[in-house]
Amino acid sequence: MPTSRLPHRAARSLTAHRPHPVARSLTAGLLLTAALFVFGRPATGLAETTGDPVRLTHGLYVDPASAAAAYARRHPEDTALASKIAGQPSARWIGSWSGEAKAAVTAYTTAADRAGKLPVLITDNLPGRQCGIGGGATTDAAYRNWITAVSDGIGARPAIVVLEPNALAGLDCYPAAQWDGRIAMLKYAVGLLAAKNPNTWAYLDAGTVSSAGAKEIARRLRLADVGKIRGFALNTADYFSTEQSTARGNEILTALGGGTHFVIDTSRNGNGSDGSSCNPPARKLGAPPATAPAPADLHLWLRTPGESDGPCGLAPTLPTRTFSPVLAHHLITGT
Repeated sequence: MPTSRLPHRAARSLTAHRPHPVARSLTAGLLLTAALFVFGRPATGLAETTGDPVRLTHGLYVDPASAAAAYARRHPEDTALASKIAGQPSARWIGSWSGEAKAAVTAYTTAADRAGKLPVLITDNLPGRQCGIGGGATTDAAYRNWITAVSDGIGARPAIVVLEPNALAGLDCYPAAQWDGRIAMLKYAVGLLAAKNPNTWAYLDAGTVSSAGAKEIARRLRLADVGKIRGFALNTADYFSTEQSTARGNEILTALGGGTHFVIDTSRNGNGSDGSSCNPPARKLGAPPATAPAPADLHLWLRTPGESDGPCGLAPTLPTRTFSPVLAHHLITGT
């Protein structure tokens, strides 16, 4: 992994189109050297040999098939939603609802690769999924088969993957007898992506600033072999401010002894958190996706603003991940 960076002057948007730094036919070494002048980061360490998806692409992928994009096409008069939400890159969540995993992931990463853009994927399919939600793979073996299909769908194409939101932070929701098995599934996913997807930066989800103590989260990350991948993710689909999440990331890094990186979900954290993580009122869009000051890698939109957290808060009847223009405009206006 890179061990140093040039001084950070300003967060650079990953959405703006820029010419590809060099032709894809050049050698990987030439590609990384040329990209240094685009991203202002030295090509050193692990990224030199395993591939750096940020340098291999020119911006994050904006999903033309997202529910927000579909709404914007049907309502061209809603220019605020089109530009502030539908036009921004956000993650695609992959789970049992996605159909055959390899086919779904292959189609998505191939479309992004053809555009020269970097896709962001979130896997959400551990048995029982996130605490209290239910669903997911039916057995440990089914999960291993499923995450293998996800890995096969990515292949050598550049990608960012956030693994299993709340899986580590939410371990306390499950009987202690199940902890080893759940961590073993995460270790399997980590090892698989590290071995088979050379141009993927994978991040284990590490909860939010309200999760267990930083030292305990670091202990769980180590148990799941976080050192084999790029790092960990914070604030996924939550509302805590970037400043709070950055401080939390640094605390976890200290507990880990360094040597890793993190990303922060900034999609809906413009007004910070009011303590609720389920469609709370008076929240606001956060900063658009961009490179971040070290040791963070990126600020990402891991939830598409306007998608419901579940039937609660401002959307008492709206299922999880269902897009609502009403929710979207609450976030645009901050009311």
